[in-house]
Amino acid sequence: LRSQHGRLYREVEVRSLTDGQVTRGKLIEGLKWLERSVTASDVAILFFAGHGVSDGRGGYYYLASDTNRKNHRETGLSFVDIRTVLARLKGRTLFMVDTCYSGDVLGRKGLDVTYVANDLSSPENGIVVMAASTGRQLSYERKDWGNGAFTKALLEGVDGRADTRGAGEITYKMLDLYVSGRVEQLTEGRQTPFTIVPLGTTDFPVARTR
Repeated sequence: LRSQHGRLYREVEVRSLTDGQVTRGKLIEGLKWLERSVTASDVAILFFAGHGVSDGRGGYYYLASDTNRKNHRETGLSFVDIRTVLARLKGRTLFMVDTCYSGDVLGRKGLDVTYVANDLSSPENGIVVMAASTGRQLSYERKDWGNGAFTKALLEGVDGRADTRGAGEITYKMLDLYVSGRVEQLTEGRQTPFTIVPLGTTDFPVARTR
């Protein structure tokens, strides 16, 4: 995405948290930064990789590096926190979720990543959600890929492979089409990404290839 600076976008601002930096406090700070920064003419892209769990009562939590697994409610990042910020963003928003084990978000009421995506992609929120797999599938990764299958496909797609028609631009629909096929190829059909789009949302570019 940084390579799109001066191409599709006049400016590209990136805030990245990895490994031990991914504390609950830093995640909340990053979400607040996103809320402050995004204007109506911007495209906001939020990417999450890691683990998600249910508290057994229908509440979903993303696990930070300092989360106490015995106390998700107090030390994890709740889905409510994520949804509240994303729903307030004024520009176009693309939320990408690559969890190591999507089934971890299954809760007592059958809560899974499909439910989460549908909730975020309601017409009121207007958020395009790209998820690595369904809530009942594993999300695969390999050392030689350097990433999970979903993230590998995303990187390839944004880098130009999703522009299969030579249009010079990659829209989120083109990216979705490439990622879906590529992940199924990489995982031999064992992982199925899906994208949920609010009613009335038109296609928009996320990268320029030339």
